[in-house]
Amino acid sequence: MKRLLLSTLLAGAASLALAQAKPAQLLPAQSELVFTSKQMGVPVDGRFKRFDAQLNFDPKKPETGKVAFTIDLASVALGAPELEAELAKTPWFDSKKMPQASFQSSAVKATGPGKYEVAGKLTIKGQTRDIVVPIALAQAGAVSTASGGFVLKRLEFKIGDGEWADTSMVANEVQVRFKLAFNGLAPL
Repeated sequence: MKRLLLSTLLAGAASLALAQAKPAQLLPAQSELVFTSKQMGVPVDGRFKRFDAQLNFDPKKPETGKVAFTIDLASVALGAPELEAELAKTPWFDSKKMPQASFQSSAVKATGPGKYEVAGKLTIKGQTRDIVVPIALAQAGAVSTASGGFVLKRLEFKIGDGEWADTSMVANEVQVRFKLAFNGLAPL
């Protein structure tokens, strides 16, 4: 009887560990990836319609967390088809040759209740840079939402090459913001 009880407890603990090791599932309809750039000093807002994120995260052990993110660069939306067509070209995203941008975390650090810094490598147009992204994590029922933002320096990634490298026309700094909703994350 004791052996049966011990076996049942061990199996339950193993099942719980496996369930927690399973990545959270992105809820695309509740998520967004937006940005604001400035053209001749005027803010221009845009968003990406297609992206994916993988999150393997235990709030009790944030340092073991892993985040991976991909963006379909051809899915950029500015509300103006001519601008979207321009961004697909070689000086900008060159989305026919390099269709995706990606981020892969290297470290996750807790900075306060529900707050984290995620360090990793961002790759766009074949250019890779180290970045640190502050993230706030909140839960409502079964849905966990990671939100945050960072400043991207477009010229470091060769976005707006050639004649577009002039920052008096298009600013170098682009404000990126995101809200990613996930299902299946352990309670905070």
